[in-house]
This record gives sequence, structure tokens and C-alpha cells, in this order.
Amino acid sequence: ITKPGSLLHSILLRFAAVFMAQVSQSAGCNRLHRIEKRYCRWLLMTHDRVRSDQFELKQDFAAGMLGVRRMTLTPVAQKLQHAGLIRYSRGRITILDRRGLEAAACECYQRVRAVYDLMLRS
Repeated sequence: ITKPGSLLHSILLRFAAVFMAQVSQSAGCNRLHRIEKRYCRWLLMTHDRVRSDQFELKQDFAAGMLGVRRMTLTPVAQKLQHAGLIRYSRGRITILDRRGLEAAACECYQRVRAVYDLMLRS
């Protein structure tokens, strides 16, 4: 589809490398880290991609992405809201304290972010 050495080919290879790093890190994260830290990581990744402090996110969808039941995720979202990190209402998340969310997330977020910055921002 693309010629080796072309700009598009280079971009696609870098994107594939970032995607594989994210998938690998997420697999380990889902196995090793608590749901609170994983949810913070997921919120940060979503925040990075939508580039807005406010975005739609249904708890059913987020629970499915994290491999947990909605009943497990609800108290986690409430805890983050009470800590002043997010506001959650009717399927809408608002990031209130990104630095606090980064501190609450596992190190997996920073690892994937570093690969993303290295491979796709250059």
C-alpha cells in the first residue's frame, strides 16, 4: 500500500510501534494494577486524545474497557470525584485536576506516553 521509505510508511510504522507498546503495557497493567490506578490511566489517555477537559464516557463502556463490572467502577469514579480529580455526571466526565490524576495513575501511563512522545511527536 505504501512504498518503503515514504513519509506515510514511516508514520504507519511509528504508529504501529506505539500501538504495540500500548497494548503490551495495558495487558500487564490489567493484570497487576488496581482498578483505581487503571481507571486514572484510562481517563488520562482519553483526555490526551480528545484534547478537551470534558468528554462523554459512559460507565458501562469504561467498565468494559477495563474488564470490570459497572458496579466495580462506580465507587472508583465517586472516589475520584470526592478527591476533586474529576466531575462525573450523566455520562460526562470533566477532568478537574490533571496533575492529581497523573499522581493517582499507575506508572503505565507515563511509560506509554513517553513512547508516544518519542515516536509520534518527532
